[in-house]
Amino acid sequence: MASSDFARLPGFRDFPPEEMALRTHVFEAWRRVARRYGFQEYDGPPLEALELYVEKSGEEIVGQLYNFTDKGHREVALRPEMTPSLARILGERSRALPKPIRWFSTPQLFRYERQQRGRLREHFQWNVDIVGEAGVAADAEVLAVALDGLRELGLGPDDVRARVSDRRLLAALMRSAGVADDRLTAAYAVVDKVERETRERSRGRLMAEAGLDATGADAILDLFDAPGLDAVRERFGDREEVAEALTRFDEYLATLEGLGLGSFVDFDLTIVRGLAYYTGIVFEVFDARGELRAVCGGGRYDRLLELVGGEPLPAVGFGMGDVVLTELLRDLDRLPDVSRSVDWFVVVIGDDLRPRALDVARRLRDRGESVAYSLRSHAVRKQFKAAESEGARRVLVLAPDEAARDEAVVRDMATGEERTVSLASLDVD
Repeated sequence: MASSDFARLPGFRDFPPEEMALRTHVFEAWRRVARRYGFQEYDGPPLEALELYVEKSGEEIVGQLYNFTDKGHREVALRPEMTPSLARILGERSRALPKPIRWFSTPQLFRYERQQRGRLREHFQWNVDIVGEAGVAADAEVLAVALDGLRELGLGPDDVRARVSDRRLLAALMRSAGVADDRLTAAYAVVDKVERETRERSRGRLMAEAGLDATGADAILDLFDAPGLDAVRERFGDREEVAEALTRFDEYLATLEGLGLGSFVDFDLTIVRGLAYYTGIVFEVFDARGELRAVCGGGRYDRLLELVGGEPLPAVGFGMGDVVLTELLRDLDRLPDVSRSVDWFVVVIGDDLRPRALDVARRLRDRGESVAYSLRSHAVRKQFKAAESEGARRVLVLAPDEAARDEAVVRDMATGEERTVSLASLDVD
């Protein structure tokens, strides 16, 4: 059977060693940063009950899932996101856990979607959540983790921008302009597309779908012509609900400034995110040039745990996918060198010395260093060729004369410099 009969499925990836090294580089940065902030790692099954996602996102989500009926006649789906699993896990045990709960994970997720740049049918995602804390310090902490994760990978405020907003502030502005509570979701949908539609189109939709008159629609749209908190304060700051939301948002921004991350952050009312999901401050992180999809997105979701039978706990979190992030790092030339390499290659001259070579290799490996050698007898020249192929930084040559003195020759492969070392001490640092 031809190998083409087993082609990789569309939207999925293989991870040969060089790609796996890049993935590991990103994952290790994510884990280092999460642990610095005191988060604990968790995971869950890649297969969950279909109803878990329908409960969170509605029936329309089913068209985007890999779902089927299993052999136990259960309706199941490969997980498209991690937060519902987090809610289910905490629903079983959150009452016994000290608050706030700081958890993170790096799951593989699956969605049956049209492929495009930055979007595949599977990806890995860094999920970071704080559960059990309603204050804005938790909102700021979560964004700080995301931004420090990007800083850990060599990205700065000239490379990525965090666009932040607050659903409660947006709701207060909408109400001040005359939007009824039962029309807020419709108004959010207009705001979500305001950058992609003409002003006249957005104005007409606000009037038709959100129930605003012309004056109210213009008042809302004017905020996007002069973006920033100052414009919000000038037009609506005398309204009590707006003033309260602004005070909360000011605290959020001040916390990020205190953490040294204010230079990454832009206020942007167009950031709405999941219309029925998020309940407070929301954010998305984009490449500064605006060429890619969002690198990261998240915000406050204070009702999800209740939906899956848990206790009513406030929560805030984000997800950062590896596909867009890796593309951005590649575009900016911030990916590490993943060329094949080992610390040592042991060259053996004569089969009688192979047991000594194995002992040397074991001792070096016990010190935490990587070691390779030829697995069968080869000429010296061929062994050095293999050392080059392995990317060896140093070669240790075991030859009869030196071995008789309990010594070996070490060659630095970058400089060609050689020196003799004692095999007893292996003083080869």
